[in-house]
Amino acid sequence: MKSLGKRAEGLRLERMKDSPRWDGNGFRNLHPIAPGLRDNATPRPTLSEFLCGGSRRVPTGPLPSVDPREAWSRKPGSGLRATWLGHSTVLIEIDGLRVLTDPVWGPRASPSKLAGPKRFQPVPVAFRQLPPVDIVVLSHDHYDHLDYPTVQALAKLSVPIVTSLGVGAHLESWGIAPERITELDWWESHRLPGAELAITAAPSQHFSGRGLKDRNATLWSSMVITTPKHRVFFSGDTGLTTEYATIRERLGPFDLVMLEVGAFHPSWGDIHLGPHHALEAHALLGGGPFLPIHWGTFSLALHPWDEPAETLLALAPAQGVRLVMPRLGDAIEPAYAEAPTPWWRAVDSARGKAPATSTPEPEQTLPRSMPWPAD
Repeated sequence: MKSLGKRAEGLRLERMKDSPRWDGNGFRNLHPIAPGLRDNATPRPTLSEFLCGGSRRVPTGPLPSVDPREAWSRKPGSGLRATWLGHSTVLIEIDGLRVLTDPVWGPRASPSKLAGPKRFQPVPVAFRQLPPVDIVVLSHDHYDHLDYPTVQALAKLSVPIVTSLGVGAHLESWGIAPERITELDWWESHRLPGAELAITAAPSQHFSGRGLKDRNATLWSSMVITTPKHRVFFSGDTGLTTEYATIRERLGPFDLVMLEVGAFHPSWGDIHLGPHHALEAHALLGGGPFLPIHWGTFSLALHPWDEPAETLLALAPAQGVRLVMPRLGDAIEPAYAEAPTPWWRAVDSARGKAPATSTPEPEQTLPRSMPWPAD
């Protein structure tokens, strides 16, 4: 199946083996997965539960969204603007340049067109309606971040792509010219030619793989986007790690912090954040306007679809965290963003469904019984 991608070989593989993160068989996290963040009393969900269990895992209808194209036609007054397009896809306008993170326009977070987690929320704009993008950032190779149909569309363009070590093998197998691909190890940077913009790969606590036999065959990273005037942090996928304090020291402070908050389960360990640990990670990073990502698009866990948003809305103000929670497609400037309102409640409340009020246990990763590592 072509959507599975391709394993690295040759000079690409040799470079991967030179990484401090390579352990002889694949990449590893700096810290072992911490058992203290896992609730061993809670059984891991079975495949049947993952596919069919849980309540309110999707909204009763499409979420409110706006068409961002009119806003994109005007320059941001502050020089920094972000448009959340769903899950971890964000168009960042930063000092005259456009950066697109983990673009996913495909219908499923899966190698198959017929099975796997299906998108419940459409992207506010078609891929062809995007303004010209200067660079694309891909954090890792899971299906809800590295999307085969979207890469096929990218292959028709000339935009450069920055990603983690090894992921370029997938991209080349799908038609991306090798000269367009830059693969980074942690703490390595790439400067966009002819521009004062740099992308730096930084640590994260996660894993990789698109099939049953390629676990950790490519690296996973958070990404920091910098210009002389602004700094933006993009988590990709990650669990809670002390390395966030190092990221703050080496690359902060940040004018915008984008952290994943969705898809968690108490038995899954520290491979994802969830809203509780996202707030801890935000503190380690030194604060800054916080845009939650990795929610509101796919059902990848058993919790209610809106639980991450409701938990953040309940906890963040008391911790002095400035949340930036726009509707999908709403182009917002972090410098001017107002306090969020629970716009997501409109869908279920209109149909007599109450929003989630319980706060989730921290932490999560994919159940290993999953037939695809959908993240």
